[in-house]
Amino acid sequence: MKISYNWLRQFIKVSRSPKETGELLTDLGLEVEGIQEFQSVKGSLRGIIVGEVLTCERHPNADRLKVTTVNLGNGEPVQIVCGAPNVAAGQKVPVATVGTTLYDEKGSPWEIKKSKIRGESSHGMICAEDELGLGQSHEGIMVLDSDLTPGTPAADLFEIEDDHVFEIGLTPNRADAMSHWGVARDLKAGLQQQGENQELITPSVSSFHVDSRSKRIPVKIHNPEMAPRYCGVTITGVEIAESPKWLQNRLKAIGITPKNNVVDITNYVMHELGQPLHAFDADRITGNEINVKTLPAGTKFTSLDDVERELHEEDLMICDAEKPLAIAGVFGGIGSGVTSGTKSLFIESAYFNPVTVRKTAKRHGLNTDASFRYERGIDPNITEYALKRAVLLIQELAGGSVASDIDDYYPKKIEDFPVFLTFDKINTLIGQNLSKETIKSILASLEIRVNNVTETGMGLTIPAYRVDVKREADVIEEILRVYGYNNIEFGEKINASVANSGRFEDYKIQNLIAGQLVGQGFFETMANSLTSPAHLGLSENLKEEQAVKMLNPLSQELSVLRQSLLFSGLEAVSYNLNRKRSDLKFFEFGKTYHNYSGGRQENKHLSIFISGNRSREAWTAANKPGDFFYLKGVVTSVLERLGIRNLKTSPVKNDIFSEGVSLSFNKTRLVEFGVVKKKILKNFDIGQEVLYADFNWDLVVETSRNQQNKFTEISKFQSVRRDFALLLENEVKFEEIYDIAFRTEKDILKEVNLFDVYEGANLPQGKKSYAVSFILRDEKKTLTDKQIDKIMNKLQQNLEKQLGAELR
Repeated sequence: MKISYNWLRQFIKVSRSPKETGELLTDLGLEVEGIQEFQSVKGSLRGIIVGEVLTCERHPNADRLKVTTVNLGNGEPVQIVCGAPNVAAGQKVPVATVGTTLYDEKGSPWEIKKSKIRGESSHGMICAEDELGLGQSHEGIMVLDSDLTPGTPAADLFEIEDDHVFEIGLTPNRADAMSHWGVARDLKAGLQQQGENQELITPSVSSFHVDSRSKRIPVKIHNPEMAPRYCGVTITGVEIAESPKWLQNRLKAIGITPKNNVVDITNYVMHELGQPLHAFDADRITGNEINVKTLPAGTKFTSLDDVERELHEEDLMICDAEKPLAIAGVFGGIGSGVTSGTKSLFIESAYFNPVTVRKTAKRHGLNTDASFRYERGIDPNITEYALKRAVLLIQELAGGSVASDIDDYYPKKIEDFPVFLTFDKINTLIGQNLSKETIKSILASLEIRVNNVTETGMGLTIPAYRVDVKREADVIEEILRVYGYNNIEFGEKINASVANSGRFEDYKIQNLIAGQLVGQGFFETMANSLTSPAHLGLSENLKEEQAVKMLNPLSQELSVLRQSLLFSGLEAVSYNLNRKRSDLKFFEFGKTYHNYSGGRQENKHLSIFISGNRSREAWTAANKPGDFFYLKGVVTSVLERLGIRNLKTSPVKNDIFSEGVSLSFNKTRLVEFGVVKKKILKNFDIGQEVLYADFNWDLVVETSRNQQNKFTEISKFQSVRRDFALLLENEVKFEEIYDIAFRTEKDILKEVNLFDVYEGANLPQGKKSYAVSFILRDEKKTLTDKQIDKIMNKLQQNLEKQLGAELR
């Protein structure tokens, strides 16, 4: 949120510098994230003075240039070469003196220097409108009033404003500070606490009066719970024109582009007082009536941005007798706004239900200055005051007469809120005893009324606009931020407790595995738990009825909680591929969310993604793509690091993997992994293979807790390796070879590894070749050739018999 320093000083005559004021606002909880200088004219016309053209002669060496002598009011006239066709002797003109900085149309600076132009010296520059930033014209130089005195600074002639703009990181609870008036209230309280009493100056509306009752537009509220208060008034005989410079400068300073006097006034009052307003062209209101109501679902409405929107049955609309005119508290309609031909106005000032506005704004993906304020909760008691303030400004700047009484619909007043504050609670939470007088002074500066004081506490009344102060703790927080966090004394003793935690706490195991994966070249990602409902259609495993849907989603793309970590991971893969990072290894610890018939459930998962090469390109090693077996090695290493072995491998049949397997321990499935189907990758514009593993982390941690690690002495006897080159049917899997081998020899056989696969020329059709290694070792003695040959013969016979294998 942007707050103008000059605008702020209209409410409170603060004598501190912008920097000191920003520091005080930050101490008060309105964190100033930055202070920017604002100049209504770039450079503020520094170095530009009024000059008088004494002579004007044709340049001897250029037909289109003229040589002038100019009186700058400081002694000897100077010579300036000018190319403007309208320059003439006797004129008063703006002159940029030597050393002055001007700015081009892109805002880039350039300096006026002494120069020679076609052989004639030039000591300055006679300027046009656009060169000074005062307009768009470049047809000739600006000609000023003939009564002006040479040497007068040009900044004195135009409404030039230098300002400082605070960028405040407003927290959502501080709805009361969404205006210059609200910030000034806080500033007044902070200054008072530091012994500087300042009066809060509020704009007067005492001169408001009704000129006639010739054009009353009745208002009917059909949904009072959605619009607790609604004010409207009609003005006739207005003239739409450009706003005066002072108003344009106020809006430009906070980043708002001026449009016309009426629209600018509604924006000005909103940022001044925090009350959004809307101006309708009264002559375009059909049936001479305003209806505040909802419309049937599917009703079409074209908003001011020329977008046709389909309304929801809960969208509150401002309508005339036939059609919708605006989305209440959010956005106006294209057919009812103020145009250059508008002569009559209906001005709306209302308090709409914050929840209604927030839901409507999110449904339509709109975030306007009005909705920003309405959905956080504005002051319901300044609705009429702000309307009168706007009407008086419109009459001042656009003319017109008030043609109706103010129609104020406010059947049930929103009351101030009572809170009882105990002194013991204050001292306990703050950790320091504050005097009763200090507490009462701070509360009074915050417009919190003290009704009664007892030995134990105070009865308070909280203003309705402080929607965030409802509890005793909230009041104490208000006292503390005004008193100053920096003024709280800290003791020298620090007390801390150490929690007892076991080896198998989730965070410890997670950190252990995260460290291992990082050591293997993986990067950890953290994705949003909110995702798009469109992902539900990418897999039959994801059920729409099991989706946990957000009641107030930020957008349609973030409206459900994820049921799988796959799609958020693929978004990260796609993001990196689009930025030319093709070798990717990611992992994420995260939760999935499900809405089962028995209740909602959260499950923690570990996901792993591999795409592209295993490692970076290097001259010492050839690029090797990450493949299924590499992923299997990573997955197995995770489980083995946690002491989980003797896993059963099973094929996975689902619509996520083109080929995949699962690893189980004692019938508990711990992880599924494989190659993601191209059909799914296409939805994320991914053109290369992606490998994915999904660990059920809750089950992995539970299984790890139940494992007992066994430590054995390193064998004193050497291992022996023997290899088989086996010719097999294509459908035979390595897992079958692995199982047969260990059923054949349980004691001496230690490892079975597949180190080469060949399919192609010189092999019979339907056949493939597996190169398999067998590691043999006896823990008690050295193996003899006879023992080794006996085991290998037995292995060969069983493989031939059970798999039809042949030795090559």
